[in-house]
Amino acid sequence: MDKYAVWGNPIAQSQSPQIHKIFADQTQQQMEYVAMLGDEQDFEQQIRAFFAQGALGCNITAPFKARAFQLANVYSERCLTAEACNTLKKLEDGRLYADNTDGAGLVSDLQRLGWLQPEQNLLILGAGGATKGVLLPLLQAKQNIMLANRTLSKAEELARKFAQYGQIHAVELSDIPVQPFDLVINATSSGLHGQTVHINSEILRKATALYDMQYAKESDTPFMVLCKQLGKQNVSDGFGMLVGQAAHAFELWRGVMPEFETLLDKALV
Repeated sequence: MDKYAVWGNPIAQSQSPQIHKIFADQTQQQMEYVAMLGDEQDFEQQIRAFFAQGALGCNITAPFKARAFQLANVYSERCLTAEACNTLKKLEDGRLYADNTDGAGLVSDLQRLGWLQPEQNLLILGAGGATKGVLLPLLQAKQNIMLANRTLSKAEELARKFAQYGQIHAVELSDIPVQPFDLVINATSSGLHGQTVHINSEILRKATALYDMQYAKESDTPFMVLCKQLGKQNVSDGFGMLVGQAAHAFELWRGVMPEFETLLDKALV
């Protein structure tokens, strides 16, 4: 049986094993996919041993994406720009290939929702690792991106790095212009602490669609609650992104793209 896994710490909450089992059943792939608890001290040794024992690939989640990036020999362009890896594949010559499918998963979900057209004005809230992982695919989808962050210098650094790929510029959260955006993406981690990002609510009110990269299994995220309180209807969490990035990883490993839309009823997973 071909072996795959997801590595993280904590990992008990991961829905990846259920998702990949559904993908495998759907595409008739003979494979095993399990959740593995990564050790803060010995993560690198664990991954090397995992592949030495015959595994063919794995997903990487927090807090190991940057460390997994360092373990690889070959990289996709989107992985290099993200400087973080969420998918490893063992090549036939034994080398490790690193990819980052987060941005592809986000783009696939936005396309599914009908929220992604070329030349849109897109506002991204936050300039951390989550944002860095999705900027290249969004710019390749021809989005005009305004990147807003509490610390302006961090957003400016990302904007400079990605300027070669498309239209992107940085502002402070408090300086976001009150204008209609086609799409606002919350890439901050504030929802993990039960909070929402502090910006002028008129910006959210004027937006056509609003997307939170976080998701909550059985409820709306704090960002979604705020948007709905403002009367917004085109509001989504990041569950479709989670399933989308898994589908792109599955395709990298198995050479077949599963129908990820069928999983978007959360009761399935």
